[in-house]
Amino acid sequence: MAVEPSPDQAKWDARYREADTVPSPARILQEFQHLLPASGTALDLACGLGGNALLLAERGLRTCAWDVSPVAIARLAKTAAERALPVVTDVRNVLRDPPEAGRFDVIVVAHFLERGLAPHLVSALRPGGLLYYQTFTRAKVDDFGPGNPHYRLAPNELLSLFGALRLLAYREEGRVGDLSRGFRNEAMLVGQKAT
Repeated sequence: MAVEPSPDQAKWDARYREADTVPSPARILQEFQHLLPASGTALDLACGLGGNALLLAERGLRTCAWDVSPVAIARLAKTAAERALPVVTDVRNVLRDPPEAGRFDVIVVAHFLERGLAPHLVSALRPGGLLYYQTFTRAKVDDFGPGNPHYRLAPNELLSLFGALRLLAYREEGRVGDLSRGFRNEAMLVGQKAT
């Protein structure tokens, strides 16, 4: 007997069914890809159509890509195969089945916020592993991103969620200065687990 998709899964399936292009990698990953290791295992968590996963695989990392949407995972698997990139995809609800401890050298999370996963993400990094995180903030200049404030970060919240990591890069501009310029509506962080 088939199981009905959860409301979240149904919402994301519909969105990914309608998407016409593979998204670009998250800005945090694009700007700080020079920090990536030359080899290792990476995870694109809540990967969607896999812009981050594809970049990680292109950089030579063994890449896993997880999402709750089977539509997104099927489309990503097809794209990776067409590009001959070794991306291991999995339909996975990370709230019920978080990443295992000590498994990854790199974890990328973009536009997904579940605060209870933060300790699992830190634990899932190997010593010296890197976390790239970018998501929406409550201090915003327009309506881009989720309407529910629960899915937006409070000021400097990423710093407290991942305080166990050594901070390598952080950016959160909020509503300071010329609001027509800069990095707005989001915060980004690169942190490293102690060796």
